[in-house]
Amino acid sequence: MQKRIPVTVLCGYLGSGKTTLLNYLLNSDHGYKIAVIVNDMSEVNIDAELIKQGGFSRAQEELVQMQNGCICCTLRGDLLKEVDRLSKLGSIDYILIEASGISEPVPIAMTFVYYDEGQGIDLAEKTRLDTMVTVVDAQRFWSDFGAGEEVVARQASGNEAEEDIMDLLIAQIEFCDVILLNKCDLLSADELNQVEAVIRTLQPEAKILRSVMGVVPLSEILNTHRFDFDRAYNSAGWIKELNAEYHTPETEEYGITSFVYEKVKPFHPERINHFLAEEFPDSVVRAKGFMWLPNYNDLTILMEQAGKNIDIYPMAYWAAAMPPEDLEAYLADEPDLREKWDQEFGDRRNQLVFIGIHLDQASITEQLDRCLLTDEEMQMNWQRLHDPFQWKVEE
Repeated sequence: MQKRIPVTVLCGYLGSGKTTLLNYLLNSDHGYKIAVIVNDMSEVNIDAELIKQGGFSRAQEELVQMQNGCICCTLRGDLLKEVDRLSKLGSIDYILIEASGISEPVPIAMTFVYYDEGQGIDLAEKTRLDTMVTVVDAQRFWSDFGAGEEVVARQASGNEAEEDIMDLLIAQIEFCDVILLNKCDLLSADELNQVEAVIRTLQPEAKILRSVMGVVPLSEILNTHRFDFDRAYNSAGWIKELNAEYHTPETEEYGITSFVYEKVKPFHPERINHFLAEEFPDSVVRAKGFMWLPNYNDLTILMEQAGKNIDIYPMAYWAAAMPPEDLEAYLADEPDLREKWDQEFGDRRNQLVFIGIHLDQASITEQLDRCLLTDEEMQMNWQRLHDPFQWKVEE
């Protein structure tokens, strides 16, 4: 009988640090031939691109992108088929899954332990759900909920009359084997102790790990044998999902929507800096993507926002900056990139994903359009533009 492939699932709210953790795991000496499934609710999978740029290029390993939906509901059938396909390759001995930031963990777990009559797939015969990990942004948890009395009160009341983001956060904390309390360097020891005490109240059994930038012992995440079906089965949430005829997509349940802003024109450095610092909409819960700044014309600029924190920094080089002799070979391996290639600017573009609650897409798009270079500015010497960022870039 074929040995079942262990599976670790990474859940956690938007911006908690799942992709950072995933990149850390992939670049560590884990000894496995890993297949990675990266799920994003938007139509552009920014996290999958970051995994590629983070060095995911090992032989006999696979990166699967699943986007424009969540693997706990709208893409659950696709998840079944992809895991089934990976299990048949014969070259994979571990599967890592990064769920979208608004995924609920219970339906994902059910995918691995119940036979799917519709598709005739039983993943339990080929895979073993090893660890359910929930990543929590410690600083954001503290700033949003303080000492956490409101969170505990909500969980204790059992009031389901009005679903909101707190319910999603609680669901992710309640159903897991490991809680990774991330970004611990941003809180004091006393604040961390209070956050951990609240989380322990919500989840009395999971192992709690503290981390900075997702750095944890691999043995706490991979091949832990922690997932316990009997314990999970006795969870009220699990039983509720098992008996439910239909799982409401998170976009409906929590009112979360997303859109992609994409323009083949650079941002004016001062105007986009002002927008990020002074005009960023409160309705945006998470934003992430690549920016094109004219005075850093060869560099891909990564923008990440989670809650009140916004980071922007050079990430890599645009493919268009490659020497011609290397570019053709690169494009041959990236057919999607070739399809979107601009004759004048190559792959340079602004591509930002916005996720939030009741987003005003038209207003945000209009604000961003005003940050683009005008036609006159497109013709000027871009190095004369004032640079508010002053990054030191190695030649």
